[in-house]
Amino acid sequence: MCNSDTDEPISDPRCVSRAVLEHSTGRWGALVLVSLTDGPTRFAGVRRSVTGISDRMLAQTLQRLESHGLVSRTTYDRGNSRVEYSLTTIGAPIAEQLVVLVAVIEQQLPAIHAHRVGAGPGQHSVPLIPGS
Repeated sequence: MCNSDTDEPISDPRCVSRAVLEHSTGRWGALVLVSLTDGPTRFAGVRRSVTGISDRMLAQTLQRLESHGLVSRTTYDRGNSRVEYSLTTIGAPIAEQLVVLVAVIEQQLPAIHAHRVGAGPGQHSVPLIPGS
């Protein structure tokens, strides 16, 4: 069940938890959540941790994660309006599970690489890193 008031499976596009899943595990959402596991971080700090994300995409990702209650935004008025982002009590356990997922992926990289390199006839060998 994806919502408390419906019986739609998470695979159903109308499922509310599907949107949360897509935003928290998508290309940038997962990386942003993992970057916040070390504690409150300013925008520039998140950008440094998530290499390759544009300012615009980072802002959109943070807004989406904030709208789901996974990330909080705190503004400190110290002349330059400093802003910090942090995981909420809702977002922290999700981010912790993403850290576990990242560790499993890293543990499996040798097997993944061997599988990709050893693709048999009719199969396509896909580089681990695009462009390599």
